[in-house]
Amino acid sequence: QVQLVESGGGLVQAGGSLRLSCAASVNIFTINAMGWYRQAPGKQRELVASISSAGRTIYADSVKGRFTISKDNAKNTMYLQMNSLKPGDTAVYYCNAATMRNYWGQGTQVTVSS
Repeated sequence: QVQLVESGGGLVQAGGSLRLSCAASVNIFTINAMGWYRQAPGKQRELVASISSAGRTIYADSVKGRFTISKDNAKNTMYLQMNSLKPGDTAVYYCNAATMRNYWGQGTQVTVSS
């Protein structure tokens, strides 16, 4: 069983920055892949970025060059640094851990005002 707790969401103006954190209840070094997803009202949940156990990263085209995913194995925490935020980034952001099954956090709201 893996528990994930997100934090760091909030309200920010366009062009601003936020850093999301996802604290895991297990040693994340053992997790095959972790990622950030987001879901805007009326839209499907979509992958924002992912990071493998080896540190390989994947980004959605819409966030490349603006967002950076990272993790600290010693702290069992994954991060998403979000810069140059746009109103289109407004969504609930979810942390995901892929092991034998998928685990999800409760989500954190990110709102970007124009």
